[in-house]
Amino acid sequence: MQQDKLVLVDGSSYLFRAYHALPPLTNSKGFPTGAIYGVINMIKKLLEDEAASNFIVIFDAPGKTFRNDLYEEYKATRPPMPDDLRPQIEPIHNIIKAMGLPLVMINNVEADDVIGTLSKKASDKNMNVIISTGDKDMAQLVNRNISLINTMNNQRLDRDGVKLKFGVYPEQIIDYLTLIGDKSDNVPGIPGVGPKRAAALIQTYGSALDIADAMPLEGKYKYIQSTNDFGAKGIMKNYELMDLVTYCEDAVGNENVVDIDKRIRDE
Repeated sequence: MQQDKLVLVDGSSYLFRAYHALPPLTNSKGFPTGAIYGVINMIKKLLEDEAASNFIVIFDAPGKTFRNDLYEEYKATRPPMPDDLRPQIEPIHNIIKAMGLPLVMINNVEADDVIGTLSKKASDKNMNVIISTGDKDMAQLVNRNISLINTMNNQRLDRDGVKLKFGVYPEQIIDYLTLIGDKSDNVPGIPGVGPKRAAALIQTYGSALDIADAMPLEGKYKYIQSTNDFGAKGIMKNYELMDLVTYCEDAVGNENVVDIDKRIRDE
């Protein structure tokens, strides 16, 4: 196993993807097991494929996060967790722990922020970091040491891969997401601006914040007006929502990752 590689698993992403990918399986007592089966098998395969001794699974903690304080409607349109998924969460957590894998959940931040924190710490120590997720937000974390893998389609994204997929580099992903918004999180983007136009705007103006400063825009982007509904203020709000936390003290010092933390914390 590679000692200088850290694998970070977006457990919350795994949970919902496994639930929706598999039929509604149950055991002999009628207890739902589809998500349990899917998540654990995905983790086992990743363990086998990556052969890393440093492996952490991160889940969202229950309750709201600081982003709800920034924007009341954040994720407000998401349906409630399905009744047959909720009881599977605790067994999944218990199995992961029984496998000897650190499991981390931190209140008031999302799993993405914990992953951002741990990946940056490891990258700063020149460790090779693999983030297993299907979440496009994570693309902002990619650098020479950090890459993404989507186990549903086995797609790997390094810096060039991010540029090829999104039309922007990892350091521009926050700007890109700020402009297009995120429907799944109920974060609206600039009306009329999709992925290709967002990439073109970033190429022209440099960043989302530069676009906010330049509003109202001129030329072929004149139709994008600074309005009460969405303008410079909307861009600034979105930028805060899309920017992942890369230093969460509770994540770095979490008791479940203390052994790995010794490898990635500042000396």
